[in-house]
Amino acid sequence: MTSPTSPTSPTEISARTAVLRAQRVRRFEAGALPLAWLVVAIVFSILQPAAFLSWSNVSSMFASQTVLVVVTLALIVPLTTGDFDLSVGAVVGISAMTVAILNASMGLPIGVAIAVALLVGLVIGLANGALVVLLGIDSLIVTLGMSTIITGITLWVSGARTITGVDQSLIDAVIRTRLLGIPLEFYYGLLLAVLIWYVFEFTPIGQRMLVVGRNRDVARLAGIRVGRVRWGAMAASSVIAAFGGVLVVGTSGSAGPSTGLDLLLPAFAAAFLGSTTIKPGRFNPWGTLIAAYFLVTGITGLQLLGGQTFVQNLFYGGALIVAVAFSQTFKLWRERMRNRIRSS
Repeated sequence: MTSPTSPTSPTEISARTAVLRAQRVRRFEAGALPLAWLVVAIVFSILQPAAFLSWSNVSSMFASQTVLVVVTLALIVPLTTGDFDLSVGAVVGISAMTVAILNASMGLPIGVAIAVALLVGLVIGLANGALVVLLGIDSLIVTLGMSTIITGITLWVSGARTITGVDQSLIDAVIRTRLLGIPLEFYYGLLLAVLIWYVFEFTPIGQRMLVVGRNRDVARLAGIRVGRVRWGAMAASSVIAAFGGVLVVGTSGSAGPSTGLDLLLPAFAAAFLGSTTIKPGRFNPWGTLIAAYFLVTGITGLQLLGGQTFVQNLFYGGALIVAVAFSQTFKLWRERMRNRIRSS
């Protein structure tokens, strides 16, 4: 006798097969990047065991790219709501310069300098949000223009020179103090990822951001204040990027006029690569974290093998293209599978 829940026709069998196949592919998609990261690490461990597997190299990889992780986490906040923020690199620069000038040049306490730097980031984010939401200007145009303005202001206030002599207490709190052999800088990025994950997964604002990013018209019909959500995401992005600027100063003890500008491409590469894993199709903090360290592992390994400095740009650019292509391919595949299941 056939059970009530068992498929009784070729159509039902075909639909169930399609569902199971979609689930397997989604699991593969979610785990592909962590698996690729493991494979890359194993390959470089075999090719350069003494250098790549040394604890100094491992701890350096984890700590040295925390700023990239922070900037990428800043990016995924507005990306979740469907907006781009091209000003995050410039915000890192002006935040770092604010800390350096206020503390090293003007003698203000380091705590005050950091607070002002974060406030500067907030003001920039609110300005970005106002132009995007109130005037309806595309976020790409607004943040690209804002990035250029911020870069000019940073050059102006710094006199186009590097400011050094930042309070050693900041350097101690960021890079010199270690936990399990890894500088505290790494744990700041990890805690930020945990915070964003919690907001995205367990708070109403995180769910609203996801709905806004998927379909703004549906979000409005559901009573969500779309403009307010997008504005808040732009402000949060700039504050997080400003925190990245504080970490830059804590790492190097200085700030230069071009600080942070080289972070934009790798941050976008990590953000889109991260959206292909853990929660495929969504910008998520754990995928971002894995993507950032996958990129760092690959670049570090290539450099240990004698790769030139241009390898870094090639790797970041290639990763961005592959991530977007991979994500788009699976998106189209999922749409076809959904249509097939519905038609069954």
